Amino acid sequence: MSSARDAGQERGGAPSRGNGPAHDREATGHGRGSAHDQGPSRGRGSAPAHALGARWRRRRPLRTRLALAATAAVALVAVGICTAAFFVIRFKLYQQLDQNLAQSANLIAQQHQRESIGVYTGECRYLGAPACVQRVPEDPAKDPSKPYAEKGPEGDARPDDPYVLPVSGTTRQVASGQHPAYYTNFTLDGHPARMYTTPSTDGTALQVALRADIADRGVRQAATLLALVGGAGVLLAGAAGYWVSRTGLAPVTRLTATAERIAATRDARHRIELPPGRAGREDEVTRLAATFNTMLGELEQSVTAQRRLVADASHELRTPLTALRTNAELLARADRLTPAQRDRAAQALGRQLREVTGLVNDLIELARDEEPLPLLEEVRLAALVGHAVEAARTHWPAVSFTWDVDEPAAALTLPGVPSRLSRLVTNLLDNAAKFSPPGGPVEVTLTERTLTVRDHGPGIDPADLPHVFDRFYRAESARALPGSGLGLAMARQIARAHGAELTAGRAPGGGALFTLALP
Repeated sequence: MSSARDAGQERGGAPSRGNGPAHDREATGHGRGSAHDQGPSRGRGSAPAHALGARWRRRRPLRTRLALAATAAVALVAVGICTAAFFVIRFKLYQQLDQNLAQSANLIAQQHQRESIGVYTGECRYLGAPACVQRVPEDPAKDPSKPYAEKGPEGDARPDDPYVLPVSGTTRQVASGQHPAYYTNFTLDGHPARMYTTPSTDGTALQVALRADIADRGVRQAATLLALVGGAGVLLAGAAGYWVSRTGLAPVTRLTATAERIAATRDARHRIELPPGRAGREDEVTRLAATFNTMLGELEQSVTAQRRLVADASHELRTPLTALRTNAELLARADRLTPAQRDRAAQALGRQLREVTGLVNDLIELARDEEPLPLLEEVRLAALVGHAVEAARTHWPAVSFTWDVDEPAAALTLPGVPSRLSRLVTNLLDNAAKFSPPGGPVEVTLTERTLTVRDHGPGIDPADLPHVFDRFYRAESARALPGSGLGLAMARQIARAHGAELTAGRAPGGGALFTLALP
């Protein structure tokens, strides 16, 4: 017979579940490298690895990185769950086998209390056979003198071996009561088997063994099934992650395409198409696209205003510059002119220079007011308006300015830029004075909520009211008066930058009325 024992690893354990000992698994050694194997080289190459990772991230689309991250996360979770499930299944299968061995040992111990030392049954090499049972004494000298004569599967005898199951020093210690009962795995005629060794009351050790093929096969099948389920889950997670990232980042793709198109064409009229949905329920990416569309709208308005400003400025400058050139050429031939002609040409040249200078200054101020507001400060509006009225009285001596402020408005403050607010009030006063008849009054009133400037001139024609604040717009009745047509446009721009609103209308009894509604 072939040898029946190939001793496995033995573990001691205290009894569990009342009758049986603690479940003892086969100890499998795991080789561990020495700490010296990892010592000096640790940390080397971390910078190249970081650079490699950065290059990889730059070369991979965001949707691919998100899909890979989701797949990796699901893979980690799947590996953890499948590993835990594998160990639980393995534990339960071996627990079932161990319970069968413990129950068999208890039953045999009761039925064979007076049996002699040696093998009771040795047929467990067969899958459907009952358990192998043998009793081993503490003293090897008391072992049976004859070898176990039962034939093995090959018909060969077991020379000089009185037992069918492996017997070790630990087995003798169990018989003497120096070691608790334990389970061990071993190979029986090339098949996996599991053995339970427990002390008996007569100073011997009772050993019971069964084939473990079914438990091992169950463990392998569970491992295969869990690997397939985990792999399928990872693949599905990868596909779902890629689909979700592709769908979720579609607005970003459209945003990128729109930005590239604007950069190539310099046309800010393009917009990102937003998915339909109720306002307030958009996701973060959709809100980003909506914000980008808003920014494009502001950019388009800014570009349009800039182009209109340049076109209007060039148109307004063309006439005075042409007149300047004509008068300059005329003065260049001053020897051919009479003194009176030279004086008229010089006066016209000076007047045109002042007109061009004023227009250029207004353009500079208008462009400056389009810049973001600098650091704000609390401005006492009553004092600012009072100073502007005093300056207007000096500049327009033929006009009578009246200044009235309510008592609650005397201490009114407004967060803003003093120089720009002063420019706003000055432009309103200059406009009112320009259209007032000689000696006519201009009434300035400040309340808690409004600042009003009223003149007693011809007023504003209803057809001109919608265009009063347009840049370079001048009514037919005002074309003979000095000015660039930028003062009121500048005033409204300053007002809106400070959160106020400037409106124009016809005053009761004649004249124009400008109202600044304070924030």
